[in-house]
Amino acid sequence: MYSYKYPHPAITTDSVVFGFDGKDLHILLIERGIDPFKGSWALPGGFMRIDETAEQCAARELQEETGVADIFLEQFHVFSSVNRDPRERVVTVAFYALVRRADYRLIAGDDAARANWFMIDELPPLAFDHDQIIGMARQRLREKLRTRPIAFKLLDEKFSMGELQRLYEAINGTTYDRRNFQRKMISTGLLEDRGPSTEQLSNRPPELYSFKEKEYHRQQAAKPSGKNPFDL
Repeated sequence: MYSYKYPHPAITTDSVVFGFDGKDLHILLIERGIDPFKGSWALPGGFMRIDETAEQCAARELQEETGVADIFLEQFHVFSSVNRDPRERVVTVAFYALVRRADYRLIAGDDAARANWFMIDELPPLAFDHDQIIGMARQRLREKLRTRPIAFKLLDEKFSMGELQRLYEAINGTTYDRRNFQRKMISTGLLEDRGPSTEQLSNRPPELYSFKEKEYHRQQAAKPSGKNPFDL
């Protein structure tokens, strides 16, 4: 067997999973059940096996530790600080995902003691360098929001204009004038009016909308503009 001259670092994956409950943006964390940082909260992730890709590792670890499966994961950065893991030299490949929070029931497993959603601005102290990973993931999410209509992957099929505005505000860390925001979104021509909400509310029920995803892709294929019509 061939022997390499140089020592090899271990490789892990970590996943920043964003969820939206209609009011606040959340991140999925697991409580570590083993050392190092036993009892601390961390991103779901773990060591890559010799026979799998980084993408396969991220999906496997996410399912084993939280019960969340079959979601789109996109790689966004590699973190390779020399002393980021006290056990050994570890390089991690970081992914982000967007899910509707209500779609998934969490089941902690493997080396995770618990799994839970946390509001993005109220995170507990985190293990390793996971605060840095989340910080970069938030920045990448803002960048993606300017170029692609990714907000709709965090919303139910039917959503109110208020929910859409709160999501934009949570991602971008700012506030928007309600009328101007609604005018901008309606002007895209890519929101279908689905009528008023049927929920029993004390006030007037809000109008619900859905994203015309097929029409969006049709327009992009017919005349690619490279612009996101929902960019504010």
